[in-house]
Amino acid sequence: MNKILEKEFFSPQVFRMKVEAPEIARKRKAGQFVIIRVSDAGERIPLTIADANASEGWIELVVQAVGKTTTDLSKLSPGDSLHDLAGPLGRPTHIEKHGTVLMVGGGIGIAPAHPIAQAMKAAGNTVVSILGGRSKELVIMEEKMKAASDEVIIVTDDGSYGMKGMVTDAIQKLIDEGRKIDLVIAIGPPVMMKFVSLLTKKYDIHTLVSLNTIMIDGTGMCGGCRVSVGNESKFVCVDGPEFDGHLVNFDEMMQRLSMYRDQEKESIDHACKLGLR
Repeated sequence: MNKILEKEFFSPQVFRMKVEAPEIARKRKAGQFVIIRVSDAGERIPLTIADANASEGWIELVVQAVGKTTTDLSKLSPGDSLHDLAGPLGRPTHIEKHGTVLMVGGGIGIAPAHPIAQAMKAAGNTVVSILGGRSKELVIMEEKMKAASDEVIIVTDDGSYGMKGMVTDAIQKLIDEGRKIDLVIAIGPPVMMKFVSLLTKKYDIHTLVSLNTIMIDGTGMCGGCRVSVGNESKFVCVDGPEFDGHLVNFDEMMQRLSMYRDQEKESIDHACKLGLR
């Protein structure tokens, strides 16, 4: 079991956990993820590693409580343990010197953007990060992203913090200003990644997206994380999580993500009846 060392809420639904995991902390690379279970009877869910310290033996996970498992996870405290934790999984981000790398993090997607921004900056790139959220309280990890970036642009849907608008508005503004962008990496809600990719395709800017799909085993055997990329079927857990955003079939992916919505609601309703929520 992996002990929770620290826990902090960014907002009522979004929190970070520092978890004891020395082997994963030593081996992980930017872009990789873990799969956890809260209890023996619980489901397996993927979470991207937001930060890690190999010498101290911990990894950091940032979670949004949206379903039963993430809500159960939000109730754990320092000193409690996760039932099991597997990783690091997935292909790490290919890190090299591109020039100017634009990191786009939407909501909880800012967390997995962090280690990639760190690695890209360490490789000698100029890192410009756009952090987006529906409102100010949903813009997380600002100070960490500032440390990992050369420039940070804040965007909120309601204008409560930074620029009012969508992350695509901020990207368009940079393009209109004549800023040279060599690579875009977008991580966040599927619809956000879809529209970022549609925009950058117009300007032929290479764009990577990090997908967070339904996963069970994390080894490519169950097929639950299947996505269409170009004319091929790919498994997010072993072929990704990063893919060319201009080739991903986002509409199909979003449809697959909604497959178990009724079962999720039933599970939450059952927990409420038992007084577990």
